[in-house]
Parts: sequence; structure tokens; C-alpha cells
Amino acid sequence: MTSPRQRATAEFILDHLVWFMLAVVLIIFSIFVPNFFQIGIFANIVEASTYVGVMAIGLAIVIIAGHMDLSVESVAALAAMITGILFCDRGIGINWTLTPEWLVVPVSLAISLVVGGVVGWLNGFFVIKLKMNAFIVTLASYIWVRGLVLMISDGRSAQNLAPPLRVIGIQQFLFIPLNAWIAILCFVVFSFIMQRTPFGRHITLIGGNAVAAFRAGIKVDRLMFVSFILAGAIAGLAGWLLAIRTSGATANLGTGMLFNAFAAVVIGGVSLKGGIGKLPGVYAGVLLLSAIHTAINLMGLPASYTQLILGLLVLAAVLLDTLKLQIRQRFA
Repeated sequence: MTSPRQRATAEFILDHLVWFMLAVVLIIFSIFVPNFFQIGIFANIVEASTYVGVMAIGLAIVIIAGHMDLSVESVAALAAMITGILFCDRGIGINWTLTPEWLVVPVSLAISLVVGGVVGWLNGFFVIKLKMNAFIVTLASYIWVRGLVLMISDGRSAQNLAPPLRVIGIQQFLFIPLNAWIAILCFVVFSFIMQRTPFGRHITLIGGNAVAAFRAGIKVDRLMFVSFILAGAIAGLAGWLLAIRTSGATANLGTGMLFNAFAAVVIGGVSLKGGIGKLPGVYAGVLLLSAIHTAINLMGLPASYTQLILGLLVLAAVLLDTLKLQIRQRFA
């Protein structure tokens, strides 16, 4: 029989394990990797985690709800490409001008969110309304949305984004780019939503046991539908930020980000079984991956080392997920 204090201690350690891992990794890299312990390097780690991190928020919400969304990478690429086409003046950009000029920022952001939300709505319609398998539906979306990006761009790029958008990518606050602060704000806002609002608590309950949630009066289908729309819209935001970072868009923009986002979600403590996971842990997972990638670059090691370590971390995270479930059952 375990005491309430023992159970609380175990829960705290399990919920924050990834933060302990991040702290240990940063200390080790600071000691053994030349030139790692610098404010500029830490700022780069935070900035590099921006785009995968934002994408991982929506992915995590869907997984916590008990489903899967493999389309987020392609949705981000589509939002970035549409932003580039509309608001770039080189390549395939049509240089849509607005008056006053600052309207470019909210209008482009709104378009990206709508583009992502529409794809998320389609995913939700097929999965929730037509009862199709989420893995297959979102895999298909991953393919056809990327094909749509290639079709509307004809394989070409959009360059030289409108100045009001470029400013967001250039400006810094406390040595950290504004883009990264937007990502941090997203994590703060959605962490609050998932932990402190009925929507977040109900999503978690649905992921843990959808039947029990339904019997408790929770509108299961509606909330799962919303989770897909939300994941698509958040992926659209990630694409908007990517377009700002690159001052445009290319047909292959964001390729491979899905796997990093998925790895960050798993490493961050979100259970693939659904119903377990917190967004601050996901952010720690993103920072951990970014720190490892930065250290490998500083040491001049081949990029293949990043993939090797990433794969091992994902396997370790899945194993840890199983162990944490057993530990929670022991302290229950």
C-alpha cells in the first residue's frame, strides 16, 4: 500500500522526467562539447525548436485524444507555400499588396490557419463521421496535400516575403527571435487549455477511455472532430512561421519535420495509447532534440548521427512509456 505522498512523488517524477533528461544533456554538452556553453547557442536551440515544436502541439493533442495525424507536415508546407505565393514578389510570388501594409501579418496568418483548419476538418470528417481509420486517412492526407503543394508551385519557389512578415523573422527579444517567442506563447496557451479547461480535460478523458467519457455525457465525436481541426490549424501556423523564417517557400519545405515532431511528442511523455501527456513535456522533448542536433553540428559529426540518436530516443521513449504505465499501476 503506497501513501499519497509516495504516489505524488512518483507522478511528479514521471511527468517531469524529460525535463531532467534535458538538464542532464545540456550539462554534459556544456562540459564536453567545445563552444556549446554560450548564450547564442542556447538561443539557437530555442529558435531551431520553433517550427517542429508548434507542429508537435497539434499532433500531441490528437494523440492525447486517442488518434493520430500524419498530415501535419504537409499541411505546414501547404500553408507556407500559399503564404509565399500570395506575399512574395519573386519566383512564383504574386506580391499581393494590402493597405495599410501591416495588414499583411494578420491576413496571412488567418489564411494559414484557415488552410490548415480545412485539411483538419477533412481529416476529422473521414475519421469521425465516416468512421475510417485515422492512420490511413491522415497518411493519405500527408500524400495528397504534399502533391497539392507540388501542383500549385509547379516545383518552383516563392521568394522575398513582404517586409512586415520578414520583420517578425528578424526581430529578437532577450536574444531569442520573435518566431521562437510565438512558439513559446503557443505552448503556454495550449498547456493552459489542456490542463485547466473542460475542453482539455475532456480530450484527455476521451483518449483514456472514450466509452466511459461518452457515458459521462461528454460529446466524444464533437471534441475529437475539433481536435483534428485544431491540429490542422496549428500546423498551418507552423507553416506560416516556416515561410517567415525562409522568407518564402519551396516545394519540399518542411520535409522530415513530421518524424521530429512525432519523436518530440513521444519523448515528451505523450502516450501512444492516448489519455496521457502534457504539452510542457512535449516542449522539453523538442528542446532536447534541438540540443542534440546542435551539439552534433558543433562537433562536426555527420548528419547521420542525428538520425541514429533520434531513432534510439524514440525506442527508449516508447519503452519508458510502458514502464511508466507499470509504475503508475504500482502506485495506484
